[in-house]
Amino acid sequence: MPEIERVPDNALFGKYELGKLLGCGAFAKVYHARNVRTSQSVAIKVVNKKKISTSSLMSNIKREISIMRMLNHPNIVKLFEVLASKTKIYFVMEFIKGGELFAKVAKGRFSEDLSRRYFQQLISAVGYCHSRGVFHRDLKLENLLLDDNGNLKVSDFGLSAITEQIQPDGLLHTLCGTPAYVAPEILAKKGYDGTKVDVWACGVILFVLTAGFLPFNDPNLMVLYRKIYKGEYRCPKWMSHDLKRLLSRLLDTNPDTRITVDEIVRDPWFRKGGYKEIKFYDDEIKVDKEQTGVTSLNAFDLISFSWGLDLSGLFDESYNAVDDGERFVSSESAERVIEKVEEWAKAAKLRVKRKKELGLEVHGRNGILMMELEVYRLTEELVVVEVKRKGGDAKCYREIWKNKLKPVLCGSSSSDQQLQLQAAHEVKGN
Repeated sequence: MPEIERVPDNALFGKYELGKLLGCGAFAKVYHARNVRTSQSVAIKVVNKKKISTSSLMSNIKREISIMRMLNHPNIVKLFEVLASKTKIYFVMEFIKGGELFAKVAKGRFSEDLSRRYFQQLISAVGYCHSRGVFHRDLKLENLLLDDNGNLKVSDFGLSAITEQIQPDGLLHTLCGTPAYVAPEILAKKGYDGTKVDVWACGVILFVLTAGFLPFNDPNLMVLYRKIYKGEYRCPKWMSHDLKRLLSRLLDTNPDTRITVDEIVRDPWFRKGGYKEIKFYDDEIKVDKEQTGVTSLNAFDLISFSWGLDLSGLFDESYNAVDDGERFVSSESAERVIEKVEEWAKAAKLRVKRKKELGLEVHGRNGILMMELEVYRLTEELVVVEVKRKGGDAKCYREIWKNKLKPVLCGSSSSDQQLQLQAAHEVKGN
């Protein structure tokens, strides 16, 4: 009689045995796991429903699932299945043993031949995504993994967009991207082409692989963004002429003249040593349109929504902040932000009403002021605060918010504001 395999008592859904923790973020943890029936190694991303529901990110998770189910390419991390319990969502994904490409290049720059190999695989994956109407929008070395055979795998589609999110002007408008990889057109907040933004990020990645450092880097974020906007970088002397020429087209600040994926695959440096296009076959899986149109908050949004650091004013003189709503980032705890508002309202003799877990309504006498404030936890160290006028007199709201409550919560000094104005003037002057 054949022996019946015993499923471990602690197996997830009777199918997966969780192993060591591989990584941890603000909303999810990633574990190595084993399929108890097949012994296949997998990676399982565990998302806490409570954390994403309180920060309005459930739609992002749904979209990530839809996009990953669409994609079937040898250089993209494969999603096997999605499971859910009452409190958690489980992404069961391909386990990539080699780790992040970032960890490899951090030990020293690569040769042009090795860089070319990884770049070819990256472009193959990116071109595949674009052909299916998917734009990654957060390509960076930390999101590129290596398998047992040293092949590249693109991961983390949490900030991806799909064709249905393109607005009537033919562009995307959600602010996305990790600061050092952000394309200059995103900084201008005038809308952008998702394919062009991904190509720019590929250029940054290729530069890092061959140079060993970022093309745009500065501890001062305003200086960093100014360098990106103006395309100020220098190639090291050891780069070949053909590579420098390709990088100049990848990191072209004008998206209209920036090189396309089709042009990249015809480039002499790219094709050196032979390039074989990958043939693949897809399962026809449609995207649920209810899961589109999502607003993403990431590293760039944290900066662009911070008081005094909205970059729109630097590049677009016609830009005006919205009077009836504002978001900014604080390093205070969510509870402390709420306490500050309550203390201020009490001193100002305004009525405060608690709303949900981390929300407040502030009311003035005779309905002259109705203001709503909500706090969302984004990381362990940062929160984003959203303030809206819900009713009452608009002039009164602006006076109270900008001149009284906002300084209490933001605490920006006049010297900080002067530095920001000086940076804005320098950028516009150039």
